[in-house]
Amino acid sequence: MSVILRRVRLAFFFFLIGWPVFILGVGEETSSRVVVLTINGPIGPATADYVARGLEKAQALDAALVILRMDTPGGLDTAMRTIIKGIINSSVPVASFVAPSGARAASAGTYILYASHIAAMAPATNLGAATPVRIGGPSPATPPTPPEPVKQDKRTDKDKDKKKDADEKNGEDDKKNAAKAGKPQDAMEKKIINDAVAYIRGLAQMRGRNADWAEQAVREAVSLPAEEALKENVVDLIAKNVSDLLEKIDGRELEVLGRKVDLHTKTAVIEHVEPNWRERLLSVITDPTVIPILMMLGVFGLFYELLNPGFVLPGVIGGICLLLGLYAVQVLPVNYAGLALIILGIMFMIGEAFAPSFGALGMGGAIAFVIGSIMLVDADVPGYGVSWPVIIGVAALGALVFGAVATLALQARKRRVVSGQEQMVGASGEALESFKTDGRVRVHSEDWRAHTRVPVKKGKKIRVTGMEGLVLMIEPANPEEGSDD
Repeated sequence: MSVILRRVRLAFFFFLIGWPVFILGVGEETSSRVVVLTINGPIGPATADYVARGLEKAQALDAALVILRMDTPGGLDTAMRTIIKGIINSSVPVASFVAPSGARAASAGTYILYASHIAAMAPATNLGAATPVRIGGPSPATPPTPPEPVKQDKRTDKDKDKKKDADEKNGEDDKKNAAKAGKPQDAMEKKIINDAVAYIRGLAQMRGRNADWAEQAVREAVSLPAEEALKENVVDLIAKNVSDLLEKIDGRELEVLGRKVDLHTKTAVIEHVEPNWRERLLSVITDPTVIPILMMLGVFGLFYELLNPGFVLPGVIGGICLLLGLYAVQVLPVNYAGLALIILGIMFMIGEAFAPSFGALGMGGAIAFVIGSIMLVDADVPGYGVSWPVIIGVAALGALVFGAVATLALQARKRRVVSGQEQMVGASGEALESFKTDGRVRVHSEDWRAHTRVPVKKGKKIRVTGMEGLVLMIEPANPEEGSDD
């Protein structure tokens, strides 16, 4: 009987120890993780890095879903395609969610929405306007069409004039209609538009969404509010917030990399991933308004260090700013003509200090700097416009400050050296004793051995005329005070 009681007690003891572990194990199996990434602003290199890191973390955590919450005016094509590649090749399903209310997923955001496994919008949001914008300068002209063979025209001059007027009117009407319909006007634009149409239609067909409206969004830059987007099969659902979205998609079956995945998100644990310091820094330095400022600070700092070796700090700051600016130029699709104008403008401002031109070089440099800053990145790219007041203010301030600093630095270099022997020659002092040839004097509060050809008296003022080793060559400051002894 005692043996049975002992066994019952042991069983009860192990039950008390084991049941919390069992409960926790069940909880871990039933509770899934959902990673939430937030895009708030234009899509650029920093955004692409952030999304790539978030997708990698979701895979490492074995998350059930990644929610990409968006409020973006669009952005750069290269960054958008990098994000879409990451979504398509992700082993974790991705739900793009245009939120909160009042947000938008324009331009690049529309492509990302189409590429996602689930597309959702909050009430009072919109998407569309997906027409691509060219970057890097004007497109090449359309190749001229070969002339048609000349035919003999038997019409009268009056008939020819009427036909010419009609052709001109029809041509103007065709251009107006093409502009209204958003049709491309040259060969390069046609290539860009057709490529974008094929790309978004492919995404729509892969996810089973409205491909015709997607093409219309690219060709005609149309947009849709959330309710109409749901009716047009552009998005899958409308949700008020992330919690509402997780509740509505719970139990859905998705195809991810060729395999079926059932979502269990109703009780999922939400984990937010924020941009790290590197992504925040990259977001700042890739701002088209910041790049010219970094370039200017970099060149000015290095130039000032070359003029005044030993200051160190201007050279360090200049080197860092210049490297950051060059890195931003490397990751952005910049217009190199604009970059050349920025550098030329800075060189003109530097030249003003060396060869004063009554402001011509400085003013020309400031103008070149402003024009280059505007041309650096196409201002029509959503979210990548240049702030005119900032650029003009920086150019004017840079021209004034650098001109003043460089002028002072050059004046300091041209100033006579005032140390050692050069410092002593011409200095005044006082005779500590009366002597005819050799004696002692005080100059700059120091006692010196001195030699003179004119006798001096004790306490009288003397002037240094030269220096041989540690002996000063002197003469009376007032020749009339020389000693006659």
